[in-house]
Amino acid sequence: MLNYKLFDQNQEMLEKFGKYAKAYGIIFMLLGLVGIFFPGLMSLTTVFFLGWLLIFSGIFAGMHTWQINKGDWLGWLKTLILIVAGALIVIHPLPGILALGIIFAAYFALDAATNFTLAFKIRPDKNWWIALLNGILSLGIAIFFALAIGNPIQTVWLVGLLVGISLFFDGVMLLSFSGTSGKKKA
Repeated sequence: MLNYKLFDQNQEMLEKFGKYAKAYGIIFMLLGLVGIFFPGLMSLTTVFFLGWLLIFSGIFAGMHTWQINKGDWLGWLKTLILIVAGALIVIHPLPGILALGIIFAAYFALDAATNFTLAFKIRPDKNWWIALLNGILSLGIAIFFALAIGNPIQTVWLVGLLVGISLFFDGVMLLSFSGTSGKKKA
């Protein structure tokens, strides 16, 4: 989690944060808009990204096991599980999207908690309410996912749409923090 108060004493770090927060805020907002207007595309992109991430993780786990201890059957089992799980997600994305719905319900609940914590940690600051709003939205998204579990069409639509909304508001939050980061408090 971002320790916003660390920046108070380091003007150079504060300026870097402002510069990069602005750039990444815009990127997050653009990605969010893709998810909002094309939720099916965002769902497929998200699940394919996850599937390939698992496949490459399995390959690297296998390389590690090969280099360290070729006889480590647990290392080979982990490699096999990662590659097979990733391949199944890439080959059959719909069950992967449904599983992501469950995972995202938990993720957005945790995201809400971290945003609430951030908001109350920086509360006297000018834009503290944006972190609070982001937390409220993340909590709402978690509830939507929890309610949609069991309906495949609704879950596919929700994964892309709500990930897009979350990315968009994460971008808004970064942009709002970038605008105040160059001004040091008196």
